[in-house]
Amino acid sequence: MSEWTLGASLLFCPADRPERYAKALAAADTVILDLEDAVAAAKRPEAREALLKNPVDPDRVIVRVNPRSTADYEEDIRTLRQTDYRVIMLAKTESARQVEDAAPFRVVALCETAQGVLASPEIVRAANVAGVMWGAEDLMASIGGSGSRLPDGRYRDIPRYAKSTVLLNAAVAGVPAIDTVFLDVPDTDSLRAEADEAVASGFVAKACIHPSQAAVVRAAFRPSADEVTWAERVVAGSTDSAVFLLDGQMIDAPLVAQARQILRRAAS
Repeated sequence: MSEWTLGASLLFCPADRPERYAKALAAADTVILDLEDAVAAAKRPEAREALLKNPVDPDRVIVRVNPRSTADYEEDIRTLRQTDYRVIMLAKTESARQVEDAAPFRVVALCETAQGVLASPEIVRAANVAGVMWGAEDLMASIGGSGSRLPDGRYRDIPRYAKSTVLLNAAVAGVPAIDTVFLDVPDTDSLRAEADEAVASGFVAKACIHPSQAAVVRAAFRPSADEVTWAERVVAGSTDSAVFLLDGQMIDAPLVAQARQILRRAAS
Protein backbone atom coordinates (compact mmCIF):
# COMPACT_ATOMS: atom_id res chain seq x y z
CA MET A 1 0.00 0.00 0.00
CA SER A 2 1.34 3.43 -0.94
CA GLU A 3 1.00 6.59 1.11
CA TRP A 4 -2.52 7.96 1.62
CA THR A 5 -3.00 11.40 0.12
CA LEU A 6 -5.82 13.93 0.21
CA GLY A 7 -7.20 15.00 -3.15
CA ALA A 8 -8.96 18.28 -3.90
CA SER A 9 -12.40 16.76 -4.46
CA LEU A 10 -13.87 14.54 -1.74
CA LEU A 11 -17.11 12.69 -2.45
CA PHE A 12 -19.40 11.19 0.17
CA CYS A 13 -20.73 7.74 -0.72
CA PRO A 14 -23.16 5.75 1.44
CA ALA A 15 -21.30 2.71 2.76
CA ASP A 16 -24.42 0.56 2.35
CA ARG A 17 -24.35 1.12 -1.44
CA PRO A 18 -21.26 -0.84 -2.55
CA GLU A 19 -22.40 -0.68 -6.18
CA ARG A 20 -21.55 3.03 -6.01
CA TYR A 21 -18.02 2.67 -4.62
CA ALA A 22 -16.26 2.36 -7.99
CA LYS A 23 -18.36 5.12 -9.56
CA ALA A 24 -17.47 7.45 -6.71
CA LEU A 25 -13.77 6.67 -7.08
CA ALA A 26 -14.00 7.38 -10.80
CA ALA A 27 -15.59 10.78 -10.16
CA ALA A 28 -13.55 12.18 -7.26
CA ASP A 29 -9.98 12.30 -6.00
CA THR A 30 -10.91 10.91 -2.59
CA VAL A 31 -14.05 9.04 -1.52
CA ILE A 32 -15.63 9.22 1.93
CA LEU A 33 -17.41 5.94 2.57
CA ASP A 34 -20.08 7.07 4.99
CA LEU A 35 -21.29 5.04 7.97
CA GLU A 36 -23.03 8.01 9.59
CA ASP A 37 -25.60 10.42 8.14
CA ALA A 38 -25.90 8.77 4.72
CA VAL A 39 -26.94 5.44 6.28
CA ALA A 40 -30.16 4.83 8.22
CA ALA A 41 -29.43 3.58 11.73
CA ALA A 42 -31.09 0.23 11.05
CA LYS A 43 -28.89 -0.33 7.99
CA ARG A 44 -25.52 0.38 9.61
CA PRO A 45 -24.75 -3.32 10.25
CA GLU A 46 -25.39 -3.92 6.55
CA ALA A 47 -23.13 -0.98 5.67
CA ARG A 48 -20.28 -2.38 7.79
CA GLU A 49 -20.68 -5.75 6.08
CA ALA A 50 -20.51 -4.03 2.69
CA LEU A 51 -17.22 -2.39 3.67
CA LEU A 52 -15.77 -5.78 4.54
CA LYS A 53 -16.97 -7.54 1.39
CA ASN A 54 -16.25 -4.80 -1.16
CA PRO A 55 -12.71 -3.46 -0.59
CA VAL A 56 -11.48 -0.58 -2.73
CA ASP A 57 -8.22 1.40 -2.88
CA PRO A 58 -7.48 2.40 0.75
CA ASP A 59 -5.10 5.14 -0.42
CA ARG A 60 -8.07 7.08 -1.83
CA VAL A 61 -10.62 6.38 0.88
CA ILE A 62 -11.72 7.95 4.13
CA VAL A 63 -14.39 6.16 6.17
CA ARG A 64 -16.72 8.44 8.10
CA VAL A 65 -17.55 6.83 11.43
CA ASN A 66 -20.24 7.76 13.91
CA PRO A 67 -19.62 10.16 16.82
CA ARG A 68 -17.40 8.94 19.66
CA SER A 69 -20.30 9.09 22.11
CA THR A 70 -22.39 6.51 20.24
CA ALA A 71 -22.47 2.71 20.34
CA ASP A 72 -22.20 2.73 16.55
CA TYR A 73 -18.69 4.19 16.87
CA GLU A 74 -17.35 1.08 18.60
CA GLU A 75 -18.92 -1.17 15.98
CA ASP A 76 -17.51 1.00 13.18
CA ILE A 77 -13.98 0.82 14.59
CA ARG A 78 -14.24 -2.93 15.20
CA THR A 79 -15.18 -3.38 11.55
CA LEU A 80 -12.43 -1.11 10.22
CA ARG A 81 -9.77 -3.05 12.12
CA GLN A 82 -10.58 -5.91 9.73
CA THR A 83 -9.91 -3.78 6.64
CA ASP A 84 -6.99 -1.94 5.04
CA TYR A 85 -8.65 1.44 5.63
CA ARG A 86 -6.55 3.50 7.99
CA VAL A 87 -8.00 7.01 7.64
CA ILE A 88 -11.33 7.85 9.24
CA MET A 89 -13.48 10.95 9.42
CA LEU A 90 -14.81 11.32 12.95
CA ALA A 91 -18.29 12.81 12.89
CA LYS A 92 -18.98 15.55 15.42
CA THR A 93 -15.42 15.63 16.78
CA GLU A 94 -15.41 17.62 20.01
CA SER A 95 -11.96 17.13 21.57
CA ALA A 96 -8.38 16.21 20.80
CA ARG A 97 -8.81 13.23 23.13
CA GLN A 98 -11.48 11.77 20.83
CA VAL A 99 -9.05 11.99 17.91
CA GLU A 100 -6.17 10.45 19.85
CA ASP A 101 -8.37 7.63 21.18
CA ALA A 102 -8.93 6.53 17.56
CA ALA A 103 -5.23 5.73 17.05
CA PRO A 104 -3.70 3.97 15.20
CA PHE A 105 -6.20 5.30 12.68
CA ARG A 106 -5.43 8.71 11.23
CA VAL A 107 -8.36 11.06 11.70
CA VAL A 108 -9.96 13.77 9.63
CA ALA A 109 -11.72 15.66 12.41
CA LEU A 110 -15.16 16.95 11.46
CA CYS A 111 -15.83 20.06 13.54
CA GLU A 112 -19.56 20.46 13.10
CA THR A 113 -20.87 21.32 16.55
CA ALA A 114 -20.39 24.40 18.71
CA GLN A 115 -18.13 22.39 21.01
CA GLY A 116 -16.11 21.05 18.11
CA VAL A 117 -15.52 24.44 16.53
CA LEU A 118 -14.44 25.99 19.83
CA ALA A 119 -12.17 23.01 20.55
CA SER A 120 -10.53 23.14 17.11
CA PRO A 121 -7.30 24.78 18.41
CA GLU A 122 -6.62 21.59 20.38
CA ILE A 123 -8.15 19.16 17.89
CA VAL A 124 -5.79 20.17 15.07
CA ARG A 125 -2.79 19.43 17.32
CA ALA A 126 -3.72 15.79 18.00
CA ALA A 127 -0.81 13.54 17.03
CA ASN A 128 -2.83 11.41 14.59
CA VAL A 129 -4.91 14.15 12.96
CA ALA A 130 -4.80 13.92 9.15
CA GLY A 131 -6.99 16.90 8.39
CA VAL A 132 -9.90 18.96 9.64
CA MET A 133 -13.25 19.80 8.07
CA TRP A 134 -15.99 22.12 9.21
CA GLY A 135 -19.73 21.54 8.86
CA ALA A 136 -22.59 24.03 8.77
CA GLU A 137 -25.87 22.17 9.16
CA ASP A 138 -25.04 20.10 12.25
CA LEU A 139 -23.43 23.21 13.72
CA MET A 140 -26.66 25.17 13.44
CA ALA A 141 -28.62 22.27 14.90
CA SER A 142 -26.21 22.10 17.85
CA ILE A 143 -27.02 25.68 18.84
CA GLY A 144 -30.75 25.53 18.14
CA GLY A 145 -30.58 27.24 14.75
CA SER A 146 -32.90 26.53 11.84
CA GLY A 147 -30.76 27.26 8.79
CA SER A 148 -27.15 28.00 7.89
CA ARG A 149 -27.78 30.33 4.95
CA LEU A 150 -29.55 33.61 4.28
CA PRO A 151 -32.22 33.81 1.54
CA ASP A 152 -29.60 35.02 -0.95
CA GLY A 153 -27.47 31.92 -0.34
CA ARG A 154 -24.76 33.52 1.79
CA TYR A 155 -23.85 31.87 5.06
CA ARG A 156 -25.13 33.40 8.28
CA ASP A 157 -22.55 34.86 10.68
CA ILE A 158 -22.22 31.75 12.87
CA PRO A 159 -21.24 29.37 10.02
CA ARG A 160 -18.88 32.02 8.64
CA TYR A 161 -17.23 32.29 12.05
CA ALA A 162 -16.93 28.51 12.29
CA LYS A 163 -15.42 28.28 8.81
CA SER A 164 -12.83 30.94 9.58
CA THR A 165 -12.04 29.54 13.02
CA VAL A 166 -11.41 26.01 11.83
CA LEU A 167 -9.39 27.21 8.82
CA LEU A 168 -7.17 29.52 10.87
CA ASN A 169 -6.50 26.89 13.53
CA ALA A 170 -5.66 24.33 10.85
CA ALA A 171 -3.25 26.75 9.18
CA VAL A 172 -1.44 27.49 12.45
CA ALA A 173 -1.00 23.76 13.08
CA GLY A 174 -0.04 22.97 9.46
CA VAL A 175 -3.03 20.64 9.06
CA PRO A 176 -5.00 20.35 5.77
CA ALA A 177 -8.39 22.07 5.95
CA ILE A 178 -11.40 20.83 3.98
CA ASP A 179 -14.35 23.03 3.04
CA THR A 180 -17.83 21.71 3.73
CA VAL A 181 -20.41 20.43 1.24
CA PHE A 182 -22.71 22.48 -0.98
CA LEU A 183 -26.21 21.05 -0.81
CA ASP A 184 -27.92 22.52 -3.90
CA VAL A 185 -26.73 19.97 -6.45
CA PRO A 186 -28.19 21.55 -9.62
CA ASP A 187 -26.70 25.00 -8.83
CA THR A 188 -23.26 24.44 -10.31
CA ASP A 189 -22.57 28.18 -10.69
CA SER A 190 -22.89 28.76 -6.94
CA LEU A 191 -20.86 25.63 -6.25
CA ARG A 192 -18.06 26.91 -8.47
CA ALA A 193 -18.15 30.31 -6.74
CA GLU A 194 -17.99 28.65 -3.34
CA ALA A 195 -15.15 26.36 -4.45
CA ASP A 196 -13.25 29.37 -5.85
CA GLU A 197 -13.68 31.07 -2.47
CA ALA A 198 -12.37 27.96 -0.71
CA VAL A 199 -9.26 27.93 -2.90
CA ALA A 200 -8.59 31.63 -2.38
CA SER A 201 -9.06 31.27 1.38
CA GLY A 202 -6.56 28.44 1.75
CA PHE A 203 -8.61 25.26 1.93
CA VAL A 204 -6.86 22.31 0.29
CA ALA A 205 -10.05 20.42 -0.63
CA LYS A 206 -13.83 20.63 -0.72
CA ALA A 207 -16.33 17.87 0.03
CA CYS A 208 -19.12 16.91 -2.38
CA ILE A 209 -22.42 15.08 -2.04
CA HIS A 210 -22.96 14.16 -5.70
CA PRO A 211 -20.57 12.85 -8.38
CA SER A 212 -21.40 15.76 -10.69
CA GLN A 213 -19.97 18.18 -8.14
CA ALA A 214 -16.53 16.58 -8.07
CA ALA A 215 -15.48 17.82 -11.52
CA VAL A 216 -16.56 21.37 -10.65
CA VAL A 217 -14.54 21.32 -7.44
CA ARG A 218 -11.50 19.77 -9.08
CA ALA A 219 -11.54 22.45 -11.79
CA ALA A 220 -11.73 25.20 -9.17
CA PHE A 221 -8.66 23.88 -7.36
CA ARG A 222 -6.69 23.50 -10.61
CA PRO A 223 -4.92 26.80 -11.46
CA SER A 224 -5.56 28.25 -14.89
CA ALA A 225 -2.78 28.56 -17.44
CA ASP A 226 -2.68 32.32 -16.84
CA GLU A 227 -2.36 31.82 -13.08
CA VAL A 228 0.49 29.36 -13.57
CA THR A 229 2.30 31.71 -15.94
CA TRP A 230 1.95 34.60 -13.47
CA ALA A 231 3.18 32.43 -10.60
CA GLU A 232 6.21 31.24 -12.58
CA ARG A 233 7.15 34.81 -13.42
CA VAL A 234 6.74 35.89 -9.80
CA VAL A 235 8.89 33.08 -8.46
CA ALA A 236 11.52 33.69 -11.14
CA GLY A 237 11.63 37.41 -10.35
CA SER A 238 11.98 36.78 -6.63
CA THR A 239 15.40 35.19 -7.09
CA ASP A 240 16.93 38.59 -7.83
CA SER A 241 14.98 40.92 -5.58
CA ALA A 242 12.80 40.79 -2.46
CA VAL A 243 10.54 43.50 -3.88
CA PHE A 244 10.02 44.18 -7.58
CA LEU A 245 7.46 45.30 -10.14
CA LEU A 246 5.73 42.83 -12.45
CA ASP A 247 3.46 44.38 -15.09
CA GLY A 248 3.07 47.40 -12.83
CA GLN A 249 2.18 45.33 -9.73
CA MET A 250 4.43 45.45 -6.69
CA ILE A 251 5.54 41.94 -5.75
CA ASP A 252 6.84 41.17 -2.27
CA ALA A 253 7.16 38.15 0.00
CA PRO A 254 3.42 37.46 0.59
CA LEU A 255 2.71 37.43 -3.14
CA VAL A 256 5.70 35.19 -3.76
CA ALA A 257 4.32 32.77 -1.16
CA GLN A 258 0.92 32.84 -2.92
CA ALA A 259 2.62 32.18 -6.25
CA ARG A 260 4.37 29.14 -4.81
CA GLN A 261 1.02 27.85 -3.56
CA ILE A 262 -0.40 28.15 -7.08
CA LEU A 263 2.52 26.16 -8.48
CA ARG A 264 2.07 23.49 -5.80
CA ARG A 265 -1.59 23.14 -6.72
CA ALA A 266 -0.69 22.94 -10.41
CA ALA A 267 1.78 20.15 -9.72
CA SER A 268 -0.58 18.06 -7.58
